[in-house]
Amino acid sequence: FQPFTSDPTTETYCSSVVIRLVAMQLNFLSFFSLPVLCHLTWSFPNQRRAAPPVGTRVSSSTSLFMSDVKEDEATIPNTRTGTLRVFGPDQKGIVAAFSQLLYGHGCGIVDSEQATDHAANLFFQRIHFDWTSMHTDKHTMQFGIQEVCERFRMQNDLDWGEQKKHIAIMVSKYDHCLYELLLRHKAGELDCEISCILSNHPDLEHVAKTFDIPFHVFTITKDTKKEQEEKELDLLKNTYNVDLVILARYMQIISDDFCRAFPHKVINIHHSFLPAFVGGKPYHRAHERGVKLIGATAHYATAELDEGPIIEQDITRISHRDAVNDLLRKGRTLEKNTLVTAVKAHIEDRIIVYNNKCVVFGY
Repeated sequence: FQPFTSDPTTETYCSSVVIRLVAMQLNFLSFFSLPVLCHLTWSFPNQRRAAPPVGTRVSSSTSLFMSDVKEDEATIPNTRTGTLRVFGPDQKGIVAAFSQLLYGHGCGIVDSEQATDHAANLFFQRIHFDWTSMHTDKHTMQFGIQEVCERFRMQNDLDWGEQKKHIAIMVSKYDHCLYELLLRHKAGELDCEISCILSNHPDLEHVAKTFDIPFHVFTITKDTKKEQEEKELDLLKNTYNVDLVILARYMQIISDDFCRAFPHKVINIHHSFLPAFVGGKPYHRAHERGVKLIGATAHYATAELDEGPIIEQDITRISHRDAVNDLLRKGRTLEKNTLVTAVKAHIEDRIIVYNNKCVVFGY
């Protein structure tokens, strides 16, 4: 700054003016900048801002603090998906035929898996398809699938995925499998409707009340077994229209008629010591024998006791340090996890049963 005049009085006055102007400018800057600096200082280290929710659109001129984030008005359209399972003699052209069929009806393949049993010369395929944009109708599509199956001598099962499967759980007094199924269902891991719980004892009714599920007791004795089972079947078939029955440690042997009423739709869980440790207290007997492995098996119940197609199995190691209670604890964990895995595979249409065994897709 150069003074306008060399007069001392003027110089002093001008200097005073300049000092005041500088001070005013500093005050002006501090008034606007300090709050911003403070906001930055306190916002970033101590208050991390969450990412915008999925489905929001952020403009290119987004401010530092995401103040102009707005939810995208465009919603993701609901898709309709179905599952087609086929199996039959292995031959060329099967995959291409079903792919062309779905494409011709305006459907898209979401995922597809296939397998071959070379010893039996059988081919298996599971197709998960999107029929949201299908430009024909279901009847026409089903007719086309049947035509292809007849041409290749295949069997098929088609689920349009419009309705959840209705599940019934049968249980006695052990609650670990029941709780696991109910908790997994509540968490959204099992995409089904649990319609009812049946038991031959009233002990676990409080569990059903906790999850707001109808609970029915059918006390079974040697003299009343046939009559009670008929009532159970009537309830499951006519009242609840059940698609799958789960024997979650149900300590009664179901009859052949029950199995025939739900062919490959009754899943049982038990320890994997059979037939080495049949009967009661298998874990105690396994401990006495000093076993090094214990396991659990989930299978479809058939007229042949514990001889149905195996869906899922699991094992864990046992050592001399494990007491009977350790075997029981490890066994319960295996049983409930194995059962849930098998049930999930069934309700997701990932199983094809043939020759008393299962092809399980999706591993």
